[in-house]
Amino acid sequence: MRVGLQVPNFTWSDDQGQLGDTFATIARRAERAGFYSLWVMDHFFQISLNGPAEHEMLEGWSALAFVAGVTNHMKLGTMVTGVTYRQPALLVKTATTLDVLSHGRAYFGIGVGWTEEEHRGLGLPLPPTAERFERLEETLQIAHQMWAGDEKPYLGKYYQLERPLNSPQSVQKPHPPIVIGGTGERKTLRLVAQYGDACNFVRLGKDELQRKLNVLRDHCQSIGRPYTEIEKTTMDPLYVTRDGRNNSYTPEAAIEYFRGQAVLGIDQAIVYMPNVADLEPLDLLATRIIPEVEKMEVAGR
Repeated sequence: MRVGLQVPNFTWSDDQGQLGDTFATIARRAERAGFYSLWVMDHFFQISLNGPAEHEMLEGWSALAFVAGVTNHMKLGTMVTGVTYRQPALLVKTATTLDVLSHGRAYFGIGVGWTEEEHRGLGLPLPPTAERFERLEETLQIAHQMWAGDEKPYLGKYYQLERPLNSPQSVQKPHPPIVIGGTGERKTLRLVAQYGDACNFVRLGKDELQRKLNVLRDHCQSIGRPYTEIEKTTMDPLYVTRDGRNNSYTPEAAIEYFRGQAVLGIDQAIVYMPNVADLEPLDLLATRIIPEVEKMEVAGR
């Protein structure tokens, strides 16, 4: 089983001049600790779950390019880019560039988008949900076509590309893994089965998570795709300390959390930590938690 780290919050100090140095330090420590991947949100304003909109928020793909320059092994991805933020071909070029310059470490995270405040604030259109799903499917079709090297015109309902050239091509073949965010059973998980390489489930209880996995399995079966081809990931908070103070996880409790994920068939458990800028949690993950998690067998594999 693998462990990923999401960094959703960049408000670590009153001195913004230290933000880049702190972020680089976190990324290097995470890689040394054994994290398989590092993720950032693709938002332009901070979301209410993490703090006020005015808190620092880095543009996701630029932030990942920065991390690529200070690390060597971790996979890098957005969790996830809203389809309303960028034109599909530009987004594919952006992800390809990250993959090439990082020697094949990019994930391609994509979803329908949802935050009305930042769309209005920055003048971005936010179509109705049904249209956003249609745009998402067209974006996935364009991504597959461009990464296949197919330059014939793409003529969709929303996007028309005369020559979807993508040069250079990605290092990863056939393309960077496509992570489709969201848990909708009728549309989102169908798109995962049809176009995706990975899915992500955020803060779901055991029973709900098992139900979503069963729905995904059914979608795969209906189109004749092996369920095991899709990487199953989760994302949950993990506040870990040496002694479990302030209602945090002890290292032993954290190991049991990851064990429960593996039993459900989760390939990669991605966590975000309120104390990620401190030495203690990454030291505990490096020395006591990740070595045990890496030994865990994922059910169904």
